[in-house]
Amino acid sequence: MNEVQEATSPATSLSGPATCVSKVELRVSCKALLDRDTLNKSDPCVVLMVQNNGQWIELDRTEVIKSNLHPVFAKVFGLDYYFEEVQKLRFEVYDIHGTHSIGTRDDDFLGGMECTLGQIVAQKKMIKPLLLKYGKYAGKSTITVHAEEISGNNGYVELSFCAKKLDDKDLFSKSDPFLEIFRMNDDGTEQLVHRTEVIKNNLNPVWEPFKVSLISLCSCDEERKLKCLVWDYDSRGKHDFIGEFYATFREMQKISSGNKVSWDCVNPKYKQKKRNYKNSGVVILSDLKLHRVYSFLDYIMGGCQIHFTVAIDFTASNGDPRNSCSLHYINPYQPNEYLKALIAVGEICQDYDSDKRFSALGFGARIPPNYEVSHDFAINFNPEDDECEEIQGVVEAYQNCLPKIQLYGPTNVAPIINRIAKVAAGDGNIKDASRYHILLILTDGVVTDMADTREAIVRASYQPLSIIIVGVGNADFTDMQILDGDDGVLRSPKGEPVLRDIVQFVPFRDFKTASPAALAKCVLAEVPGQVVEYFSHKAISPMSPMRELLTPILSPVATTPTE
Repeated sequence: MNEVQEATSPATSLSGPATCVSKVELRVSCKALLDRDTLNKSDPCVVLMVQNNGQWIELDRTEVIKSNLHPVFAKVFGLDYYFEEVQKLRFEVYDIHGTHSIGTRDDDFLGGMECTLGQIVAQKKMIKPLLLKYGKYAGKSTITVHAEEISGNNGYVELSFCAKKLDDKDLFSKSDPFLEIFRMNDDGTEQLVHRTEVIKNNLNPVWEPFKVSLISLCSCDEERKLKCLVWDYDSRGKHDFIGEFYATFREMQKISSGNKVSWDCVNPKYKQKKRNYKNSGVVILSDLKLHRVYSFLDYIMGGCQIHFTVAIDFTASNGDPRNSCSLHYINPYQPNEYLKALIAVGEICQDYDSDKRFSALGFGARIPPNYEVSHDFAINFNPEDDECEEIQGVVEAYQNCLPKIQLYGPTNVAPIINRIAKVAAGDGNIKDASRYHILLILTDGVVTDMADTREAIVRASYQPLSIIIVGVGNADFTDMQILDGDDGVLRSPKGEPVLRDIVQFVPFRDFKTASPAALAKCVLAEVPGQVVEYFSHKAISPMSPMRELLTPILSPVATTPTE
């Protein structure tokens, strides 16, 4: 008999071909809402809006809770989550009057709140004040949004079954038993989860261990009934029924505390007819191993911070910043390519760093006071603290830095990669999933120190670090593709391969006519998988997983972000 495996379909999205990392559920409650009604309290309802092409569109709304200024809504909002996109949300609270449509009168509006989905999942629980029109506070009103990932793969379990003293159904030999396990669905139907192999001529069979996902086994519901049938195999397909029993995954887990887990295998007909009938044998769960498959959001919601560093190319090939043809020219009406790339990627990353401080470095310039060439300097000229406040702080530091430096060369990026890898290595030694680094390198040409850069990337692949390289300008970046391991494995000059593919390279010109979001989407799409791959390789679990399914110690297993 072959094992039956249930296929689970991947998450789909309405927003295009991007890969949905996960689906997220949002639950909403409010406190201290304004009382708009004269005789009763407000009857609140929350409308969830999503921004699409600059327009706010209603996605869904909660139920109306009558006469309550502190409502806890039962409605659950389901959204597809994309790390590489800024997913803007707006929650609007209204006092509903009968069958009137929402927003028909100004006094129906109790307040609103805007945020991104990234901010919510990074905090797990977000509490924000509600604002009326023109940014006025709605008294002391607040809205609370809880986020929880609903993953298509919560891990898998390895089960080992055996049986003792099964009924003998054969005349001249012993029974040939096999076991079937069915999941009982909510609609009353049964779904085959697993069928064991046949053990020939044996009333005390020991079946091979088998693995099954928790989604398939019990829909991640420990109390869901499992119907288990034992048969005597017949080559013509007319298998003889030996007996059945019902189990739950919660019962099975008792084996972890040293308890014996077994079930009487009962034939209902025999039980009805035979007064002293006890069972047709006993089925025993001899072993249970649980393997948890962690996702990107498990780590983020567990408190993992994404620290963002930008490194900017200040070599002479960029052109004199005072000249409008320069790639570093500061146009008062339009950001240059360096700023466009920085803002597009930085705006995503800032949602996942609670202190909103980002390291900003430069390379390839002569810097004050001695105007010696540096391939690793803080653009705020503070070597003790190279961090800037939010992305706007990085932009300002960049603009203030340009008049004070002399663009020079060559284009050496290995020093900065080694620097950030060293910082990441310090975090990696902590042995928890508290921090991961993203290094964005913006350069106008092929790196000069290619051998050293390859060596640095191989070393960095062992650390909690992803590297994004954006090629700015119209140079020939063909040689840079070697750093992106998509077409093969990147190796050091001595032939040592990278442990993980951590580099993503894109030329900015490919996105010149596209929106900034398109660039961010492209360069950040691989990061969730890289985060999971690093922590899984190190066997590091999330600090405080959102879903504690089970009590045994779980071993993390690598998973791709398409759950």
